[in-house]
Amino acid sequence: MAEIEIVSLKKSFNGNKVLDGVNLKIEKGTTCVIIGRSGCGKSVLLKHIEGILKPDDGKVFVDSKDISRLNSKGLNALRMRIGMVFQGGALFDSLSVAENVGFGLLENLCLDEKEVEKRVKESLGLVGLAGISGFMPSVLSGGMKKRVSLARALCIKPEIILYDEPTTGVDPITADSINVLIRELHDKLKTTSVVVTHDMKSAYGIADKIAMLYQGKIIAEGSPSEIQDTANPVVYQFINGLAHGPITE
Repeated sequence: MAEIEIVSLKKSFNGNKVLDGVNLKIEKGTTCVIIGRSGCGKSVLLKHIEGILKPDDGKVFVDSKDISRLNSKGLNALRMRIGMVFQGGALFDSLSVAENVGFGLLENLCLDEKEVEKRVKESLGLVGLAGISGFMPSVLSGGMKKRVSLARALCIKPEIILYDEPTTGVDPITADSINVLIRELHDKLKTTSVVVTHDMKSAYGIADKIAMLYQGKIIAEGSPSEIQDTANPVVYQFINGLAHGPITE
């Protein structure tokens, strides 16, 4: 059963066509990795799934509900089922780690202070950062900021987690540890995960399915091994990082 279904999705900005008929199904409890060049619309696609952006045309369904038809109350309820891990972490510099992680709970749920504190502690423990709740973001490494961002997403106990370039801006060892963490959390929590990246090592390590976005459309999708064995010259050039090929001609 598809938990997320994108049907003929189109989106333009100032006459620039970014998404031009995207079709994609993401099954419940799986990890779908969306690959493609920087600027191809991967993050725009994520924002449609969360309901931050509305389609110019087409539909986005979550649990068979067309989210563009939801009112503000329905949209807020949907967002409390979806955790978002932003590319740069998007932490509030003036708030402590604990305040950042618990921010979504305090803003959207009527929970007492002890319950919020409990959830924050649990979430930081899940990402291997127990004991840093009083730290400020300014003293954290890039990798730690990514983990705090993930802890914030986990704190609402989401059914769906969206990751925007989770390994960008960190060293290869930290990137690999983040990939391992994403996979471990998926296996433990059984969430549906959507990851956008251009990091193929990351994609192969965490994906159940990989889909490539190119010129506003999904041009290929399949398991990691199917993508690696592709006969599509565009996909082949991208996944192998080749300077010459149809993408750059």
